[in-house]
Amino acid sequence: MHVTSLGALEVSRIGFGAMGMSAFYTGAGRGDAESIRTIRRAVDLGVTHLDTAEVYGPYVNEELVGRALRGRRDEVVLATKFGLVSHTGRPGPDSTPASIRTAVDGSLRRLGTDHIDLYYQHRVDPDVPIEETVEALSELVAAGKVRHIGLSEASAATIRRAHAVHPVAAVQTEYSLWTRDPEVDVLPTLRELGIGLVPYAPLGHGFLTGRIRSLDGLDAADWRRTNPRFTGDNLTRNLRIVDEVREVAVDVGATPAQVALAWLLAQGDGIAPIPGTTRVDRLEENSAADGIRLAAEQIARLDDLTPASGDRHAAPDMAAIDR
Repeated sequence: MHVTSLGALEVSRIGFGAMGMSAFYTGAGRGDAESIRTIRRAVDLGVTHLDTAEVYGPYVNEELVGRALRGRRDEVVLATKFGLVSHTGRPGPDSTPASIRTAVDGSLRRLGTDHIDLYYQHRVDPDVPIEETVEALSELVAAGKVRHIGLSEASAATIRRAHAVHPVAAVQTEYSLWTRDPEVDVLPTLRELGIGLVPYAPLGHGFLTGRIRSLDGLDAADWRRTNPRFTGDNLTRNLRIVDEVREVAVDVGATPAQVALAWLLAQGDGIAPIPGTTRVDRLEENSAADGIRLAAEQIARLDDLTPASGDRHAAPDMAAIDR
């Protein structure tokens, strides 16, 4: 597995997002033994970048990752997030220094470690100045509990303000062949400041694998059943994207998922997507994308795809991004 840099932090070019093992997707929470095998296989394959958050479950995903990494903690860059769970009794998101101090200790305990390599603010708290939050994070760095800090779904302006207080190693946001929003403001800002980009949902919540052509087979509680891009006429309209990806995949001799990941890697250094799965075979498929090199004309063809129809989140969740 090749590596890239998120600020001063070196990670595998393809990481692993553990969220779906415990929350939001079909099958979440049904097979911890298989999930643990999958995480351990990821480390075997050279996937050094593992991502979780306290809110996934809540808490159970961090516990799962912690169990999977027993005896192997030093082989990985471990990332988790705070801010969507309040530890002070405030309603809604909570990035107050008091909540952060409680959150980090809980995450350290559940993950079974004495430090977090990359600690993200999960969403920008509109009621706490970003400078105040980042100052609290810098104190955690000084205390040795956190090595590097990150932001998730922050605007370019907020990223600049945060980075002026303490170096930001990475920004996590949705970025893929059906979500190109970061290319407008966020990605250029990260390039200027030397900050890495961690695309979550790099496979469009599974859509870009080509295996979802209807909602049949998704659990009743699966988050995608209410997502605008998977509902109504949008799902049918969005099939054109994966059909194009499939055609490129045939030319390359790869799967659609591998092509979607290879396209992201072709966008330059400092980009480290974190696809997730509960299955070893899918993990191996995703990890193999590190070895795929798309030709210039294939990249251009994918670049020309029109992004997905429909907002990427329901209205309440859209209000919490790009702050």
